[in-house]
Amino acid sequence: MINMTLTPKENDLLKDLKSQEQLCVEKYARYAAEAHDPQLQNLFTKIQGVEQQHLDTITQIMNGGTPQVGPAPQSPQNNATATYGLGANAADKQGDQFLCGDSLAVEKHVAAEYNTCVFEFCNASLRDTLAHIQKEEQNHGKEIYDYMSKNGMYN
Repeated sequence: MINMTLTPKENDLLKDLKSQEQLCVEKYARYAAEAHDPQLQNLFTKIQGVEQQHLDTITQIMNGGTPQVGPAPQSPQNNATATYGLGANAADKQGDQFLCGDSLAVEKHVAAEYNTCVFEFCNASLRDTLAHIQKEEQNHGKEIYDYMSKNGMYN
């Protein structure tokens, strides 16, 4: 790991990203507990773990490190199955739909934040790290969309 000096603008952007990632970790933990569908609970728990890795990576960068990232993330497979069919509890479905819609909006916002940072950072290694995280955020959005689509929640 190489010690890195950041510009004031880069530090400000990282503070914003750290705040976003902390919110995501907390939100996905809460949403996993609130979701009615076990499949959605598992999805939120999985995403929470990745968001925690993002938070750890951003913290490492803020502390002057250049973290190593693995291979480029692959687009997720659409493994969602329909849980809410005919006769499903409408209130449960509506609650889970709200959680998904809110999560999808957050993922769109966070991915856009990373997009800005990719263009603002001077160090190529840090840009690659941020682009890697951005792709993972996009994948989270795709997984949430797939779940919503399979369950008739996305119009």
